[in-house]
Amino acid sequence: MVMQSGNQEARVWQWIDEVVIGLNLCPFAAYPRRKNQIRVCISEVTEEADVLTLLVDELIRLDETPVEQLETTVLAFPNMWPDFLDYNDFLWQTERLLTKCDRDGVYQIASFHPGYQFSGTTSDDVGNLTNRSPYPILHLIREDSVEIALEKHPNPDAIPFTNIARMRSLSIEERKRLFPWLFKS
Repeated sequence: MVMQSGNQEARVWQWIDEVVIGLNLCPFAAYPRRKNQIRVCISEVTEEADVLTLLVDELIRLDETPVEQLETTVLAFPNMWPDFLDYNDFLWQTERLLTKCDRDGVYQIASFHPGYQFSGTTSDDVGNLTNRSPYPILHLIREDSVEIALEKHPNPDAIPFTNIARMRSLSIEERKRLFPWLFKS
């Protein structure tokens, strides 16, 4: 079940606009945003099987929609995976689904979570903010678009390191403004 919950959708768009695009974490996101080619869906599902069904539906939607109309889909799950480790354990199923649907190499799935933690870091490492979002998110990305964007970028290998440095340069006030869901009173 997909719902377009206003406040939740607004929060995801704010994160995309202020964090992902505003901090230039993804140098390729601004163009499809300006062209209204990003689909944001808020899903109220509570079962992993339903997430997989929704993923298949969205892969079909991307297959059937020209890239000029729909570049990418952002699926947010406010009622799923409060614990990052549970979310992280689920991600292998998304990769398996791409393979099963013969879409490995056609799409990739980027992952974001309020408690995202890179391997080898502590939970309070500021670098984790690069993948922290207001809700658990699965971002469906067209591989062809990624390849084209990477060819145009002067140093794509530096993007993750630049992003971590950007997060570390933020003041605590800036972090609180950009990631209010992490600083609840």
